[in-house]
Amino acid sequence: MRILGIDPGLRRMGWGIIDTDGSRMRHVANGVCTSETGELAERLLELHGQLTRVIADYAPDTAAVEHTFVNKDGVATLKLGQARAIALLVPAQAGLTVGEYAPNKVKKTVVGVGHAAKVQIDHMVKLQLPGVVIAGPDAADALAVAICHAFYVRAPRLREVGA
Repeated sequence: MRILGIDPGLRRMGWGIIDTDGSRMRHVANGVCTSETGELAERLLELHGQLTRVIADYAPDTAAVEHTFVNKDGVATLKLGQARAIALLVPAQAGLTVGEYAPNKVKKTVVGVGHAAKVQIDHMVKLQLPGVVIAGPDAADALAVAICHAFYVRAPRLREVGA
């Protein structure tokens, strides 16, 4: 099974693709979709186009997206939510099922603790996908989302436990 993991962001949307065969995982690709400047609608369109190309290029079977982290800045949270909508919409348009995971669930699945630092996520992703060259922290987070999804696809009844 080929899994696309997505770490939503308006400026930098990380993506990572892994192949799974039972409990084995193999890195396929990772990167970052970017939209640095312009009006919000233009930036969302850029993200949509870039993520659509990723799906066309790598043909994943399923996708997973990290839930949005809500912070004190309501405007920033709303914009992140709109970028997250693109992360959900594009795979759905391609006919993929889309899993959603809380950041703490991803961290607990990949690192073993729910409040892991980015450096710990990066380290564990590299351990689980030997030889991977990661395109940055957003791509590492996206690969972690894909790894998390791989685990819960294998054991779907556990998805609801500790959600």
